[in-house]
Amino acid sequence: QVQVVESGGGFVQTGGSLRLSCVVRGKLLGITLMGWYRQAPGQQRELVATLTSGGVTEYGDGVKGRFTISRDNAKRTSDLQMNSLRPEDTAVYYCVACRGAYYWGQGTQVTVSS
Repeated sequence: QVQVVESGGGFVQTGGSLRLSCVVRGKLLGITLMGWYRQAPGQQRELVATLTSGGVTEYGDGVKGRFTISRDNAKRTSDLQMNSLRPEDTAVYYCVACRGAYYWGQGTQVTVSS
């Protein structure tokens, strides 16, 4: 059974920083892509950042220049460094790992106060 577990969410003021972490547990080797999505209340889930095993990154338009994704292929972990946070970044953040299928975490809440 594969589990994707996020950590690091919390409450922060506008302009602050948070670092989210994700680890994949269970039998899932050769992960081709890891990434982060987010979903705010009443809105669709949207791309935050993804990173392939080959080092190709993609960022959502609203986070470019502020967020940085990293991963450790051997440890099957991914981090999301979030700087200059804004109230509109408030959402549940989900980690995803892809190897044929997509495996999602349960999400971690990030709240940015104005």
